[in-house]
Amino acid sequence: MSLIISTDSDKLDIDFIHEFLTRSYWAKGRTKEEVLITIKNCFNFGVYLDGRQIGFARLLTDYAVFGYLMDVFIIEEHQGKGYSKQLIQAITEHPDLQQIQRWMLRTGDAHGLYKQFGFKEVEEPSLIMEKLIPNQK
Repeated sequence: MSLIISTDSDKLDIDFIHEFLTRSYWAKGRTKEEVLITIKNCFNFGVYLDGRQIGFARLLTDYAVFGYLMDVFIIEEHQGKGYSKQLIQAITEHPDLQQIQRWMLRTGDAHGLYKQFGFKEVEEPSLIMEKLIPNQK
């Protein structure tokens, strides 16, 4: 089996990505149009096994100071095989991202994965702020 991780957004299977995300706990109900907008405005990583897409991740970044990792997934049938580790490694080691000083993400269930790549809980959470706007659909 041949695993390829590509940053070519033209290769992404939008229907596949949308179908997975709309079932996820973090993006339930996200429209296909919203998925297209997020892909257009991020640095994207597709994961392909024998030519078929099995995963995805995107990074919102300025390529110099900050990167926010989002929508990271490997489909259920291929989880537990080390592909998510290969994906996170490919992202964090990508040559275009080596200047980033602060990486951030949110996760409800993959802390162990990200800790392997140097991520940790925020030391001073009182410094982090957010503004949440309810879904207006």
